[in-house]
Amino acid sequence: MAWDWGWTFKSMSINNCKVGLNITNTSPASQAVGSATFIDSEINNTPIGVVTSHAPNATYTNGSLVLENVKLNNVSTAVQGADNATFLLGTDGSTTIRGWAQGHSYTPNGPYSILGDIPAFSRPQALLDGDKYYERSKPQYADVPADQFMSARSAGAKGDGDTDDYQILQDLVVRAASMGRIVFIDAGVYKITRTLYVPNESELVGEGYPVIMSSGSFFANMQNPQPVVQVGQPAEEGCAEWSDMIVATQGAQPGAVGIQWNLVSSGTPSGMWDVHVRIGGFAASQSQLADCPATPDVGIPPASGSLSAYKLVSGFSCQPRVHVTARVHGLYMENVWLWTADHDLDDATFTNITVYAGRGLNMQAERDVGLVGNSVEHHSLYQYQLSDTRAVFMGQIQTETAYYQPNPDASLAFAPVATLNDPQLSASCNNGSGQCFGWGL
Repeated sequence: MAWDWGWTFKSMSINNCKVGLNITNTSPASQAVGSATFIDSEINNTPIGVVTSHAPNATYTNGSLVLENVKLNNVSTAVQGADNATFLLGTDGSTTIRGWAQGHSYTPNGPYSILGDIPAFSRPQALLDGDKYYERSKPQYADVPADQFMSARSAGAKGDGDTDDYQILQDLVVRAASMGRIVFIDAGVYKITRTLYVPNESELVGEGYPVIMSSGSFFANMQNPQPVVQVGQPAEEGCAEWSDMIVATQGAQPGAVGIQWNLVSSGTPSGMWDVHVRIGGFAASQSQLADCPATPDVGIPPASGSLSAYKLVSGFSCQPRVHVTARVHGLYMENVWLWTADHDLDDATFTNITVYAGRGLNMQAERDVGLVGNSVEHHSLYQYQLSDTRAVFMGQIQTETAYYQPNPDASLAFAPVATLNDPQLSASCNNGSGQCFGWGL
């Protein structure tokens, strides 16, 4: 492995190799793999399990490594470090690595260098399939006959980014769920002016990442937030599958919640795969380079009255991109990306833009949620917010701070709301500079 910020490997089976996983690049000085997490996996008949270029008591975090629930069979050296040093012995027989790490620890203070055994995480039974964390591949529907799909275009939706397709899509989704059919959203941009409700037992799949885009005054009231897509009514029970789609907003939509998930799944978990929320930075969003240019050299406006000034820009959205509400349990989210645009995707040089969005993923689920390979980027107050929840698995989560911060910083564009458990920035910005940045988690 030559590069990348972070990797999470799960359910790997490595057999009859010389080395199982090599994250060295060439030397500690050029260690370009930020971190690797290797869990719920096995290595068989392989002399060296993992090779790193890490050194004991290293102060850098490049090449951080975590192993948990890794079964070894005939692996002589489990982890080999710099200069061929043996960091963790293997076995000629069979053994299981419960927990082992190299890098930095925060327990809760730190950082402290760590190289050795660590306690394995507690694993709530509801998150497991056997002794591994639950996982579920994206449904492909390859064996489903064509007559079991119901097409948005065939139902009369235009998908042209201009026509209001709300009523046609709403009727289609409800009818398909009642008939046990799969909704096929053809490629396009589907503008809606009301909340699209997705009932239990729904199955939705997109062609080429079609866009469901909110527009209009229904989503304009910050004090009366409305979901663009609502999966289940509050406390509604059942299961849903949703894949290969984008939820977006058009222009300033301060009251828009991208996705509100209410569905309670007591049996097979519901799932979202490759479902993204995107705010600005694309054609039809009315929040592109001409609308929302980046102004890094323009001074921060005075705090008094500044919020109203930010409201006037085209790309302005206050509410969470995804809100998983309080009674939810049984939800699996894989490769879900919640992105506030930092550049214009349809500009030839991807020029930076400034779009203001308040909150990322607000997780208030009662329990039993899996987040696998997810990312939340460029929101002002926070990217991930977990409150009053438990039994949540998060494997490879990624964040980026809003690019415009600290001009303005996180304390100006959006006022924290205590009932939403927003970060209390006044208590977290005492970093010597007086500047506030949005929280990652």
